[in-house]
Amino acid sequence: MKQQMKVKFWGVRGSIPSPGELTRRYGGNTPCVSIHLGVDKTLILDAGTGIRQLGKELEPVLTDIFLIVTHIHWDHIQGFPFFTPLFQKDRVIYVFPYQRGETMLNSLFVQMDGAHFPVTMSHIPAKCYLVTDNITVFMLQHGFYITRVANNHPGGSYGFRVENNGRSVVYMTDNELFPPGGENSMDSFVEFCRNSDVLIHDAQYTEDDMPHKHGWGHSLVEQAVDLAESAGVKHLVLFHHDPDRTDDELDLIQERTRRQIRERRLDMRCTVAYDGLELDL
Repeated sequence: MKQQMKVKFWGVRGSIPSPGELTRRYGGNTPCVSIHLGVDKTLILDAGTGIRQLGKELEPVLTDIFLIVTHIHWDHIQGFPFFTPLFQKDRVIYVFPYQRGETMLNSLFVQMDGAHFPVTMSHIPAKCYLVTDNITVFMLQHGFYITRVANNHPGGSYGFRVENNGRSVVYMTDNELFPPGGENSMDSFVEFCRNSDVLIHDAQYTEDDMPHKHGWGHSLVEQAVDLAESAGVKHLVLFHHDPDRTDDELDLIQERTRRQIRERRLDMRCTVAYDGLELDL
């Protein structure tokens, strides 16, 4: 397929929504990123609170929707019940459950049980299909070539690489590049991200957060830069910001990181993600 991929960010915070005056510019919504292929297919990565606003934008156009979650911690699923396309009877939504070992877990649907949320899936008018097929095989039929890698995160998580028409986006949130113990190596992540056009990577912590948060499943900003450099990434997007990180602090992180990239003479762009950021590939 020859359509251009359009990537848009709807939620960029980690752990818990953080609305307020100090987070207004970068946004306080939890993770949600959309990748649009032409006008008739939308891939959604994670269903944090950012998916609510995405749903409003998708409402007028009956594009097919494909929803993948990296893992099932609350900040990545909590927006799903407020996703307005669920309430459109002619809408088609394909949902991929999270796989943990041999078990397929579908917390997106399960949370809508009448107790945690008043509307159950049996009352949802949209045509929701739970896809347990191999994700690479299934999505190839719809124009996206998708592969995945296991991340380092308590409870498990996956990173995804999305390719189309020679362009590539890697979405790797909730990943600790150098965790305690013998999890997945930096080398494996470098190969997975190799020569990607865009790398969206967890950068929740700074050196000031350590060593207290070592092992919590998130990476330092500097580690994300090292990964991008080693993999030959063209554009690094820092993502999954700590809920206590203010807009002014994120400004400083972007300024400092861009300066480090210039000093190292890297041919790479860097952007601190914010709600509403759009990238065309």
